[in-house]
Amino acid sequence: MIQPEFDRYSASYEELLRDPVRDRFAGGDSEFFHARKRDLIREYFRKRGVNTHELRYLDIGCGKGELLSMLRCDFGYVAGCDPSSSMLSFVTGNTVVQSDPAVLPFADASFHFISAVCVYHHLSDELRLAITREVYRVLCPGGFFAMVEHNPKNPVTRRIVSRTPVDADAILLSATEARQWMSQAGFSVNVTRYFLFFPELLYKHGGSALERLLARVPMGGQYAVFATKGLGV
Repeated sequence: MIQPEFDRYSASYEELLRDPVRDRFAGGDSEFFHARKRDLIREYFRKRGVNTHELRYLDIGCGKGELLSMLRCDFGYVAGCDPSSSMLSFVTGNTVVQSDPAVLPFADASFHFISAVCVYHHLSDELRLAITREVYRVLCPGGFFAMVEHNPKNPVTRRIVSRTPVDADAILLSATEARQWMSQAGFSVNVTRYFLFFPELLYKHGGSALERLLARVPMGGQYAVFATKGLGV
């Protein structure tokens, strides 16, 4: 969430996210949404045979650090950055304020895995390319990048986003656009997964297997695009 105004939202952020449809989908809180992202990341690395316990992980636009907390034991080192110091005050662990929205405050080749969860829909096209190039710079050769975003092809997602105060400036981007930004920055895109087809209760009672079958169908509430940085760079 690369916007200074999130300092104003930090104290009431969860309340501002509340929506009748969203609340029914996830049983009234956000843990289900974070857990689904965590599980997608774990599945991606498991299928590639990567031991994440040896990797350094950065979550950009990490907000209050929910995903970092869920993945803390999966990686050798975890860190987060966000433009909002108020949001970061809720995070336990390694965090850095991102004072320039176009620059990540880390050295070249500092991390093996970087995620950006629901960050890009707050950025202009110019900033989208700048940040993607920064992710490329900060990643080690052979490193991994995951971009997770709301799916504009899902009408329920569009409705919820349009009614959420913290998304007042949102410009949703499709998975095709996400892949284009990654490719333009030099990444090799290798996996796109759609998810959040079913509400939490149904997902936990048989829907998880069906979601895996539907992962390539572009109608899930959100999507994740995974890409890699070439070894020769």
